[in-house]
Amino acid sequence: MSYLLFFVVGIPAGIVGGLLGTGGCVLMMPVIRFGFHFDPAVAVGTTLAAVVFTAGSGAYQHLKMGNVDRETALLTGYSGILGVIIGSIVFGYLKQYGHLIDLIVGLAFVLPSVRMLYEGLVLAPRQARLQAAAGGQGAAQPAPAPAVPGSPVTKSILGSAIGCLTGIIGLGGGYALVPSFLYVLKGPMKLAIGTSMASFIWMALVGAIFKLYQQVVDVPTAVCLGIGAVIGALYGAKLVARVKTATLKALFGAIFIYVAAKYILIYFGIAI
Repeated sequence: MSYLLFFVVGIPAGIVGGLLGTGGCVLMMPVIRFGFHFDPAVAVGTTLAAVVFTAGSGAYQHLKMGNVDRETALLTGYSGILGVIIGSIVFGYLKQYGHLIDLIVGLAFVLPSVRMLYEGLVLAPRQARLQAAAGGQGAAQPAPAPAVPGSPVTKSILGSAIGCLTGIIGLGGGYALVPSFLYVLKGPMKLAIGTSMASFIWMALVGAIFKLYQQVVDVPTAVCLGIGAVIGALYGAKLVARVKTATLKALFGAIFIYVAAKYILIYFGIAI
């Protein structure tokens, strides 16, 4: 019965990931950590293993749609593998310190929370006003970039840094790669999301192998979460055109601020 619940949890995680381009990890991890009282290290390992399913499915779909800059994906993915290996070694020393892992995860959750709130409450309304001022037609838009801008060195450094973070806390994909491609490298949204998925599949796979070796993966739970998230992501992608993404970003940004606070405060012995 519990595995059916994990499958059900994976579905909304996948829907959120499909709608917002963040991946399902930012929803799955706090649910199994606090809702099912998983050990912090096992929550990290199980989530990362589950994300292999969604990253693989997402990468395949975006490749078919032409939303992947293959060169950037290879550079970021390969350098990310090195980062994951380093991060996983660090995680091996941290896994016995559960509250410290909670603190690190909580601090990492601040980034997607602020990003979603900013895009939902500030960026989207600003773009709507600009479009209205242009008579509803919007200013002339440049042709979509064929590649994510930036030098190979910059992309490799980003991949290594995000890979290292992935190895430690089990988060990645849209959580860190999408905002990096958007705000650091100034890439277009669709290309940022697709390239993120294609890059992260390698980080997730290597990270999951390390977590399995470190015996912090509940395999049946990871499989149930992953299958549910893949199904949810298909519906999430279809809902993009029907749901106001800005509203969802603001809502989930507020939720993730709470999640970040919960992780951080539990380190200090404060439960909320």
